[in-house]
Amino acid sequence: MERPSWDQYFMTITRQVAERSTCLRAKVGAVIVRERSILATGYNGAPAGFPHCTEVGCLIYESRTPTGEVELNCYRSIHAEMNAISQAAKNGVMIAAADIYVTHTPCVHCLKVLVNTRLSTIFYETEYKLHTISEWLDYGRIKLVHVAPPLASPPS
Repeated sequence: MERPSWDQYFMTITRQVAERSTCLRAKVGAVIVRERSILATGYNGAPAGFPHCTEVGCLIYESRTPTGEVELNCYRSIHAEMNAISQAAKNGVMIAAADIYVTHTPCVHCLKVLVNTRLSTIFYETEYKLHTISEWLDYGRIKLVHVAPPLASPPS
């Protein structure tokens, strides 16, 4: 068995964090890392103490992007990236110059917050609406890097 790279290692943890998600549409996880140490984690779901989509259903609303594309979002959920940032803030952990691992590319709103928190790099495994953030990446001081999943080991 081949040892995973650091990026694959943190992405594996990110996928496990996503398993805590209470979203019915997608399980998303986020892990903020600096110097190979985990600073904070987050997954998408309702705020602490609020009812979850898995319990009472989603509160879906429809909006349109500036290009006219229809987007469906849930009022009930907080995105994984926002939850990781708020966990760091709650615990007094500085995340400037850190990196974030996410299971999916961030939405435009999360990307803007990630830029403002001065994170260095967004590592992701699954592309999700990348076209909606590509222009924003040109202006930000943040890099977007795809992490391929580790190759499966052949059966013994």
